[in-house]
Amino acid sequence: MMLSISDKYRLGWIVAGICIVLLWGIAGTVVAQSSAVISVQTRRSQLQTQLSSLESQINGTQNTLNTLHSQHKSLQRDIDIFNAQIKRARLQVKATQIAVEQLSTNIYTHTNTISSLTKQLGDEQESLAQILRQTQAIDAYSVVDVALSSQDVSEFFQDLDAFASIKKALSISFAKITDTRSSTETEKQALQSQLAQQVQLRQIQVLEQRKIQTQESQKKNLLAKTKGKESTYQSLITSQKKTAAQIRSELFTLRGSAAIPFGEALQYAQVAQKATGVRAAVILGVLKQETDLGQNLGTGNWRVDMSPRRDQPIFVYITKVLGLDPNLMPVSRKPSYGWGGAMGPGQFIPSTWVCYGGFINVNTGNCSNSRHTLSWSAFWQGPWKYIASKDRVRKLLGSNIPSNPWNNQVAFMATAMLMADNGAGAGTLYAERLAALRYFAGWTHARNPAYAFYGDGVMGYASEFQKMINQLNNS
Repeated sequence: MMLSISDKYRLGWIVAGICIVLLWGIAGTVVAQSSAVISVQTRRSQLQTQLSSLESQINGTQNTLNTLHSQHKSLQRDIDIFNAQIKRARLQVKATQIAVEQLSTNIYTHTNTISSLTKQLGDEQESLAQILRQTQAIDAYSVVDVALSSQDVSEFFQDLDAFASIKKALSISFAKITDTRSSTETEKQALQSQLAQQVQLRQIQVLEQRKIQTQESQKKNLLAKTKGKESTYQSLITSQKKTAAQIRSELFTLRGSAAIPFGEALQYAQVAQKATGVRAAVILGVLKQETDLGQNLGTGNWRVDMSPRRDQPIFVYITKVLGLDPNLMPVSRKPSYGWGGAMGPGQFIPSTWVCYGGFINVNTGNCSNSRHTLSWSAFWQGPWKYIASKDRVRKLLGSNIPSNPWNNQVAFMATAMLMADNGAGAGTLYAERLAALRYFAGWTHARNPAYAFYGDGVMGYASEFQKMINQLNNS
């Protein structure tokens, strides 16, 4: 095989052309996106200004509520509380809408970046194909060819230099493709996270709207029953006071499980409080809020609604250890984007449950891949093993069987444990609210004002449950 001078020039121009095409494509993408980036940044700034204003108004309304709650119970006070709660909820709805729009701008940016990277990857793959076509004969070319040919030795090595340059270009092209693929995957993960957040916020919006309707209905009923008279209001309060027996017999609804008497739910919560330090009323508040949220998601199936790579392999093993048919076990339905598959009243996804229910990856000996000893995909595939001594819930309950997330008592304990891990054991209202937000949105997004409604909802329920607990303690 022998390259002519024209072939060498042609190869040189091909390599140079490839570089020019790649640089031109990248430059064109930057120019095309620059105006869009400026527009997105401007809109982000506007949205942040609006959100900051709403946050200030929400904080002002909350201060008003705090003052009202400290006042003596009266008809006017309760009406003012309803008005303030409704105002705060409406402001929160607006704040959530802005947060959703902020995410939309981020999603737009990530989508454009992925599109750009995909085109860039295509260009790089085409350039690689061109280089490969020019190097197909290299592997068949050897020193023997020189010995059997009349080619001048110096000319032969010049050809080898040309091939070496092409092979170097080949190596660079491979590196570019690897980097571009990595960047594309990073952008896709970021996009998935943004879309998942957007789904969560839309779920919260449904809860917010429902809460406003409930508060307006309660206010209307109160005014209708009292006709605006304080004496009638005080008589109504007296007549509505429930006995300890009535409180204990009231049903406490649980997500994905049959309702149980409040007395039984309180007993489970108090056992969990003693074990974890998390207030029983807060545990009840989280489970109540999760139940309300679950009304919007319904019941799902693990094959359809659960992450096939992250959660399905673990779910199959969890149900096997528990002696359950995975096809018969209820899990949360996936939203419009992202995955569902949460189990039981506490709504634990399988990949979270493993660290509470005693499961480890055989290859790493851990329940999580925090040290990244394996790729995430390989880690979730397992194989998995149940170890009783690692079953944290089982230990605290003093049980002799594997912890079942669909069991009510197990769900109460596991919820309390996760809340404790999130910081609720500190016992302050701030710590409890923040822990509830972490329960729903994770540590990364817990302080995002858009999620405030979930934390406020939990603490609102906790306040009501604490009143009931106090009455039972004093009866």
